[in-house]
Parts: sequence; structure tokens; C-alpha cells
Amino acid sequence: MARRIKHEFPGVTSYFDRHQKRRYRFRKKGFSTEIHSEYGSSEFRRNYERAISGHRSREIGSPATKRGTINALIVSYYKSPEFISLGDSTKATYRREIERLRNEHGHRLVAQMKRAHVVKLLEPLSDRPSARNNRLRMLRMLLNHAVEIGWRSDNPTSAIKKMRTGSQGLHTWTEAEIETFLNHHPIGSTAHTAVTLMLHTACSRVDAVRLGWQNVKGARIQYRRQKTERFSEVVVDIPIHPDLKIVLDALPKSQMTFLETPGGRSRSSNGLGNAMRKWCNAAGLTACSSHGLRKACATRLAESGASEREIMAWTGHSSPQMVQIYAGKARRGLMADQGFAKLLQNETGSKNDEPNNNGSTK
Repeated sequence: MARRIKHEFPGVTSYFDRHQKRRYRFRKKGFSTEIHSEYGSSEFRRNYERAISGHRSREIGSPATKRGTINALIVSYYKSPEFISLGDSTKATYRREIERLRNEHGHRLVAQMKRAHVVKLLEPLSDRPSARNNRLRMLRMLLNHAVEIGWRSDNPTSAIKKMRTGSQGLHTWTEAEIETFLNHHPIGSTAHTAVTLMLHTACSRVDAVRLGWQNVKGARIQYRRQKTERFSEVVVDIPIHPDLKIVLDALPKSQMTFLETPGGRSRSSNGLGNAMRKWCNAAGLTACSSHGLRKACATRLAESGASEREIMAWTGHSSPQMVQIYAGKARRGLMADQGFAKLLQNETGSKNDEPNNNGSTK
């Protein structure tokens, strides 16, 4: 397992390869590269400085990597259009699990992998269904890539099912929790601004930190989602909620982004996530997170009777499937209420149709 090297070289983690030799890797905001040479040596320092500037070193075993191994497959996948087209935050998420697979099983031959081998790779995570499902997903993508480049004729993960997690995903903020947070963090605070912004735009952290006056067009906010902007022309174009307008009007027009730091710099997505954790804990809302606000906005829209397409216009989703996950509970409650109203209407109508003693209906 990789461990982070502290102090002198921030962003560097160490791990043992299959030969039990310690190696080092630098990671920052989706960028990842090996740091070669002996730790702390002058060559190591030069390689570290190059990594900080964005220079990617030759991957160990590339081209020395044995052809046909999982390690070589990963090298190929990182160069594929499928991976290159992903957003930076998604790449970073994928890399975390893919690099674990590389470190633990990179020497295995792809062509020899059978369903039983995949099951064996998943067994250590059986007590953590979500982690197991994530590893299965990464294996499925990698082996799909193996089929595409002709290394295999089939994908041995296709018949393996995900485990039930019993999880409903990240917690959706309730109206009481929203009120508690806004009462604890008064208007004018960055915490109040952040929650109001995400609640009334349904934007994710990576988009929230980039929003500023440049995105305000009259009485509307317009932006492209960072996750899909490289391959989609869809623009989220939504009206500014009155509560959000009050908060934004209090911000100076000189601010480049609405959630900038006290030093005037734009926040990172991870920085906002860490700040949200502290703000929520301070308000006693340990179950709440920034992503739960996105779900809360979708829930509010669903409870107001908005259609799936209308909710998608706010969330920026391209598929109704995700909207059903975000707002499904609210949608079922709304439909239950509508069904109950029809039931009462039918029962009332039936009673009105009952004949009186003189033979006429009521």
C-alpha cells in the first residue's frame, strides 16, 4: 500500500513493486508520474522539480513493461481516447484504484485472466461492497480496452455482478439541516455563500469554485460543467434564485470567483470540500457534505413537480437515469401524494353518486 511521504516532498507517495523494491510516485490534481532515483538524492530532487512543473517521466516498464501484462494494459488505457476525454477530477478518481491494481497485480498476463481470477482479485474487498464494486468497475473498463486493442476476445468480468451496498449514496440535506447550517453561518460568511450557491444552482464542487461574475448574465447564471466541457457543448443556463441574488449582491464585483480565499485566490475543489467538512461539523451536521446540496436542489425541484428534463436542465446531466437516482425518493413521494388525491377524489365521487331515499343521486 502506498504511503504519503511527508515534510520535504509534498505529493510524493511510496510503494513496493512486485520485486519488493521501494518506488516513488508524485500526484497532484489528477497528474501522476514516477519519481526515479534514490529518495533524497540530487537526481531525485531534479526529477521532483520536473514533476511539479508538469513533466511526466517515463513510466517504469514502458517500453520495458512486459507486453500483455496488466501493467502494459494500464499504460495503453491511459493513452486511450476514452481516458483522455475524462475530466481531471474523474481521471484522478480512476487513477487511485487503477494504480492500486497496477502495484498489486501489474505483472499478471491479461490474456490468461479468467472469471475465477477476477473473483480472486475482488475477494479481499468482500467486506467493503462499495470498494469491491469500484474495483470491478475499473477491471471491467480495463478489460474492455483489452478487447478493443485485440489482446482479448472477451471480457471475463461481464458475468460478475456488483454487490448490494445498502447505501443510498451521499446524504441529501433536509430542509431542517439547511436551516441549521444557514443559521449557524450568517450571511456574508464564505460558508453561507458556498451553501447558498450550491443549493440554488445544483452545481458540484469543481464547478462551484469556478463560478464568478463572469457567469452572471442578467438575471441568470450560465456555465459549462467541468466534468463534461471537453466533449459536450451543453451549457447550464438557470435563473438566479431570489435567496442567491441577496447573497451575490453583497459580494464585491472585483471578485474573480464567488468563493475565493481571503487572500483573493480561487479555491480548489478539494479545498472547498475540506472547508465544507469543517463548516458542517461546526454546525453539528456530520452527515452533510457539498454533494448532498446538489441532491437537495434536485429533490426540491422534484417535489415541486418539475419533470426529469427540467431537473436535468439544472443539474447538467445528459441522462435521466442520474436524475432518477438524485430525485427518485422525492418523485415517489410526489406520485404517492398525487395517487392519494385521486383516491380521495374517486371515493368522494362514489359517495356523491349514491342514490337518495327518493331514488335520485346526491
